Amino acid sequence: MKKEDKQTDSNSEVRPFLVDDSNVTVVPPDRNYISSYIEAAENPDFFIQAIKFTCAFTGLLISYLTWGYLQELIMTTEFTPTPSSPDGRFPSAAFCVFSNRFLAIIVAIISVKLKHGSVFQNNIAPLYAFAPCAFSNTMSSWSQYASLRYVTFPVQTVFKSSKIIPVMIMGKVLKGSIYPKSQYFEALLITIGVAIFSIFAKELKETDSDKASSTEIIGLVFMLLYICFDCFTSQWQDKIYVTYGRQNVDPYQMMLGVNSSAIIITTFGLIISGDFPRVYEFFLVNPNVLVYNIITAITSASGQLCIYYTIKEFGPIVFTIIMTVRQMISICISAYTFKHNISPKALCGAVVVFGVLFYQIRRKYLAKKRKDGMTTLNESGAGVQLQVQSPKGSMA
Repeated sequence: MKKEDKQTDSNSEVRPFLVDDSNVTVVPPDRNYISSYIEAAENPDFFIQAIKFTCAFTGLLISYLTWGYLQELIMTTEFTPTPSSPDGRFPSAAFCVFSNRFLAIIVAIISVKLKHGSVFQNNIAPLYAFAPCAFSNTMSSWSQYASLRYVTFPVQTVFKSSKIIPVMIMGKVLKGSIYPKSQYFEALLITIGVAIFSIFAKELKETDSDKASSTEIIGLVFMLLYICFDCFTSQWQDKIYVTYGRQNVDPYQMMLGVNSSAIIITTFGLIISGDFPRVYEFFLVNPNVLVYNIITAITSASGQLCIYYTIKEFGPIVFTIIMTVRQMISICISAYTFKHNISPKALCGAVVVFGVLFYQIRRKYLAKKRKDGMTTLNESGAGVQLQVQSPKGSMA
């Protein structure tokens, strides 16, 4: 009897969560968390998910931080002048878009070939269906590059956060979508934050204030074009999914279709504008800029693959968190590297914008958690109902 008591005491020390004779589970609060961490650490799936998240997080940050840095470096640095570019600035924003699309289509072809066994044979959506969003995607990218000649990268990054406003407007006009008043209030706060940051972060490098003001207006126009074209791109892509079925068009086929049309559009634009000879001449004098363009194209393509992977493995909420953090880091890197002065007032505007963005992420997370909880509750309730009804069936 004593040996049994001793054995029972030993087991209770090792496993404190056993059920006693009165069917009451004893769960010491201080050991519960420790036990959960130990179980998670001993679970191989935990380490697999941790490795996957680390790869996704690192891939997104490296790709888009490098891409953003080189984007500003190419468009704002004064390199060695050439006869066609006497100011030393890179002569063509369209070529930057072309180089990104050129490598992206190669990556898309390889991805579709590996997944579907052929490039175009299994595509349900025809190539012309992607042409409208390919054009808008090309124009949004071109506007983004061109705007860096007139506004700083931090202003551009914060300004992008106001995309929610045209998205809501376009959704209401094209689809009749109804949004709650809270989302309109969030959009208003983002607009105010962007306005504060844009006003107090501007840098009047020109001695002529009129010229500086006109320069800022041009930059604002480019950013508005970027936002409008970008919103149309997402809406048209959604229309493709609805028209041809999401099960028939995966992200890699979408990437292939958009970039196939975009490479035709950008090539035609470069030929018409005569930018190819100017870019070639610029690369001969500044070969390092060619290297920058190649790296930008690589990071742009790798970033797209990381986006698809992250959303597939962890969902859109985690992806949004990572990209929001990336935006904040990009602003810091740009401000430090390119000596952009961000005043305390401008910083307050950025805090408002990113504060609202993180609040939206939290709201979506809680909504998803409630939805998952209701689904689990309904499934468990159905299971209990089946268990209660099963004896009746056996008796019959």
